[in-house]
Amino acid sequence: MNADEQLSAWFAGRLPENWFAETPKVVVDREEITVLGTLPSLSVAEGLPELERAAAIEGYVERFREETRERRIDIAREAEHRFRRKVSWGVVVGGEAVMFTTLSVPVMTRLRQPERQVLDTLVAAGVARSRSDALAWCVRLVGKHTDSWLADLRDALQHVDRVRAEGPGGLD
Repeated sequence: MNADEQLSAWFAGRLPENWFAETPKVVVDREEITVLGTLPSLSVAEGLPELERAAAIEGYVERFREETRERRIDIAREAEHRFRRKVSWGVVVGGEAVMFTTLSVPVMTRLRQPERQVLDTLVAAGVARSRSDALAWCVRLVGKHTDSWLADLRDALQHVDRVRAEGPGGLD
């Protein structure tokens, strides 16, 4: 079991069973652990007009957030101490992800003039407030349109991690 699998298993064991309809998705990078759980469907919202349905789901998410806040904070503190990363929380309801907390991490990059001009065009057009926002917008756009390729790449990296962890057996 690699480190990410151990971390996911730890959260699965720490989270109350009645919080989510299925095992939560745990996403890890160098700075942050994101726990994203699917809430059980809200039967009250079924058959409602779209506007009322959206309001009911919004209330459902807020109720879950308030009712679980103290326990989520306790689990996050424990995880942050144990894994040395910040913990972010979110839920999936009706196929939509709603994040409660997220970490914003500065990233340094060097861009040549043509790349800076792209960012400046996005700022001038009002798509983004700053070059930083424009760059984040570009990254989200690329991620959205290359999900399957990025997923394949992440799978390949996990395979490399597993092989590396096993080491070169049989070299006696």
